[in-house]
Amino acid sequence: MTEQNYMPAKNKLAANKISAATQRYLDIAEIRDGALVMKDGTMRSILLVSSLNFALKSEDEQNAIVSAYVSFLNNLEHPLQIVIQSREFKIDPYLEMLDKKQREQTNELLRMQTAEYLSYIKELISLGKIMNKRFFITVTYDPLSNKQKGFFPRLIETFKPVTLIRLKEEKFQRRREVLAARVDEIAGGLASMGLQVAALDTQSIIELLYTTYNPDTAQNQTLVEVNKLMAH
Repeated sequence: MTEQNYMPAKNKLAANKISAATQRYLDIAEIRDGALVMKDGTMRSILLVSSLNFALKSEDEQNAIVSAYVSFLNNLEHPLQIVIQSREFKIDPYLEMLDKKQREQTNELLRMQTAEYLSYIKELISLGKIMNKRFFITVTYDPLSNKQKGFFPRLIETFKPVTLIRLKEEKFQRRREVLAARVDEIAGGLASMGLQVAALDTQSIIELLYTTYNPDTAQNQTLVEVNKLMAH
């Protein structure tokens, strides 16, 4: 047994306790096929949405965007959540790339222009942090809100232990289809405002949650892709 693979039983027990304690405070039961299944049985899809510079639009374009947004809100038949995530932009790799380009440039004029641009960027970041903003929309589906379901089936489903909720494949796919229809509806409404929308897949959702809950660790330690994870 190598030293790298060895972990004392006491340390393993402590690690398991930490993991269990962390999971207790998360509302997520599982992540499947690009959807989050919550412990209360509801489901979520997450959309990454582009931004637009409203101030640079003409007056007619601004009026059209506002009108499309009002129409989008008025046509909503279910709740959604808008999340704006702001993180410090790590520009060091970009600066290193520019410095390398400058040193490798054989054209003297291009080398001087690259050096001036690099100097400008360094001066800019010295004045303050550069923040990167990302915009997300969380689309929700609550099966208990289905009024066609009877009172007692809904009551029984409500009192199921949250730790035992594991949707059967057929039920999961049926609910996922309803959620996907809502996602398409939301994406169409956002597209009418000139916004680009992308639904996050399983890997992207895991990475988003990882960087959200572990912002410092995520800078130095990246996640392994889902399809490369192996159970031990």
